[in-house]
Amino acid sequence: MSFTPFNAPLLSGLLGDAETASFFSVKSDLEAVVQFELALAETQADLGLIEREDAEAISRGIMGFEPFLKDLGDRTAQDGVAVPALLEQLRDRIREPHSAVLHKGSTSQDAIDSSLMIRLSQLVPVFVQRLNDIIATLEHTTLDQGTREIMSRTRMQRALPVTMRDKIAMWVEPLWTLRTMVPMAFPLQLGGPEGALSEMGDEPHLVTEKLAAKLGLTKPTRNWQTDRQPIIDIATWATKLTTALGKVGQDIALMAQQEIGEVTLKQGGASSSMPHKSNPVLAESLVTLARFNATLIGGLHQAALHENERSGAAWTLEWMLLPQMMVATGASLRNSATLLDQVSFNTSSAASAFLR
Repeated sequence: MSFTPFNAPLLSGLLGDAETASFFSVKSDLEAVVQFELALAETQADLGLIEREDAEAISRGIMGFEPFLKDLGDRTAQDGVAVPALLEQLRDRIREPHSAVLHKGSTSQDAIDSSLMIRLSQLVPVFVQRLNDIIATLEHTTLDQGTREIMSRTRMQRALPVTMRDKIAMWVEPLWTLRTMVPMAFPLQLGGPEGALSEMGDEPHLVTEKLAAKLGLTKPTRNWQTDRQPIIDIATWATKLTTALGKVGQDIALMAQQEIGEVTLKQGGASSSMPHKSNPVLAESLVTLARFNATLIGGLHQAALHENERSGAAWTLEWMLLPQMMVATGASLRNSATLLDQVSFNTSSAASAFLR
């Protein structure tokens, strides 16, 4: 076992997802922060808030920049965020007088939250493509095997025969609904030290508009330093998605019971002592991941409570929760696709006996 299963050597193959995790690596996070700083300087130069030669010097200094991670880690333990130390490293490369305007009018939260949104805006389309593939697989199964009859069960007891089309409809319709609810808003964060953009000139809204466009982010109606609704919206969609996939996993695990035999798994999990078993490991993992995200979404609501103009405690809790939820979502989508490729559906003997 490990304190974090998502990149642990033993559990990551089941509960982790390398592609999703890559969006939360130190490298991708810092690259997006640096991207924000460069785009901010270019935007400010465009609007005459800094000199063009300042922005060009910042661009040259950032080119090929490799942060010294040991220093960033040590300073984060002191400062609570990596941005102050990162800016010091960048300013050493850019040099005076141009380095003085790096990060002008901004704050650490602007860089960190915008970095997160840059990465989430790239990750959600990955989730959508996986979701599309799962929906297509289920719809193909409906066309191919939809008329097969199985026994429905209510409160774990036999009810009446239904078709596989009926069963799959319960799985796919929530997924279709979630497909129409994909998060589309990935807002830039730009509030400055106190949230009022007091150092962004007479028309700070222009800085926000142009910077959001440069970064491919949504222009916010206002800064959201203490309003974490954009984060909660994305995490809620992900939680609903893992819940819907957890339902598929739960049903398949029950249908695969040897006493029921409505599905056969081409590749189940082996037992250390009972060679006749084929455990529905992937199906079970979908239930686990659904419950995991359902647990953590409550914590994310706790992290949305910020005091005054910024909260270090609530913000840090968000950092601990959100990446895990996103990796769990990626793992759920990946395991669902693999599971559906391994399942073959059988006519229920219970349904056949009922019909006779």
